[in-house]
Amino acid sequence: MTSTIERPPVKVRASSQRPDRTGARMAPLFGLPAVGVVALLLYLPFLWTTYVSFTDYDGLASPVWSGLANYKAMFSDPDLVGALVNTLLWVVGMVTLPVVLGLLIAVLTYGHKWGTWLRLPFLLPYAISGVAVGVIWGFVLQPDGALGQVLGFFGLPGAHTGWLQAGPGNTLMMIVAVTWQAAGVNALLFVVGLQSIPGEPLEAARLDGAEGFSLFRHHLWPQLRPITTVVIGLSIVGSLKTFDVVWVMTQGGPGTSSETLALSMYKETFVLNDYGQGAAIALFLSLVTFAASILYLRYQLGDAREQG
Repeated sequence: MTSTIERPPVKVRASSQRPDRTGARMAPLFGLPAVGVVALLLYLPFLWTTYVSFTDYDGLASPVWSGLANYKAMFSDPDLVGALVNTLLWVVGMVTLPVVLGLLIAVLTYGHKWGTWLRLPFLLPYAISGVAVGVIWGFVLQPDGALGQVLGFFGLPGAHTGWLQAGPGNTLMMIVAVTWQAAGVNALLFVVGLQSIPGEPLEAARLDGAEGFSLFRHHLWPQLRPITTVVIGLSIVGSLKTFDVVWVMTQGGPGTSSETLALSMYKETFVLNDYGQGAAIALFLSLVTFAASILYLRYQLGDAREQG
């Protein structure tokens, strides 16, 4: 007979069953350096700008509290009202031209054997800076520039037109210049969206007779909604902050006919040394950008829930 030897049960210490909370208590400490950097580089300057916007400050003497005087001056100044109108024109133009052109490029070249190479010429301008875009298109659009010479060579009207000499035509031409730069990256984003669409539903739609615009409208476009939200959101934010191209091509002129809010903020602060007025414009522009982004995203998410 074999006898079984009963082993005493192993006692587990109560301390080993308790989770070690030391790491949980120490975890927030590791985030303090990042929080400190963000507060130093983002929150503190924003709070200082907010305070300065309610003062009369020239950057040298101590700020003098002036209440809402800067904001009243901003909305009563016809030049700043014109800058607001130009900024809204930039928003409409950048949400329309680069987005539509980018979508068109993506759809026409997607699935093509040479699609990557066909998209490359449109993507290359995105690799250069906004200042370079302004310099190139300033040369093209000046009265005796490249565009005028081409039109004159073929005997077409507009050879001696001052494309940048009057508003709002100068703003529209600058929107065309930025469209030349931005359409390629929008096309690339739309191609990423097209690549994420499952192939089986599209094949089934083709078997059912869907093709061309019908295939795009009923099957491709609904699937591109997430990436379209991203592209339009980036276009809205970028258009509200437009500065470099306008500064290089017209410096807001002639007069103030092509100024944007970002350009007005720069001029008030660093040219006229009115830091209080410049801070008020900066805060107003920040709030407009934030509100436009939130409202657009809420609209898109709400519409997506209704369709879902």
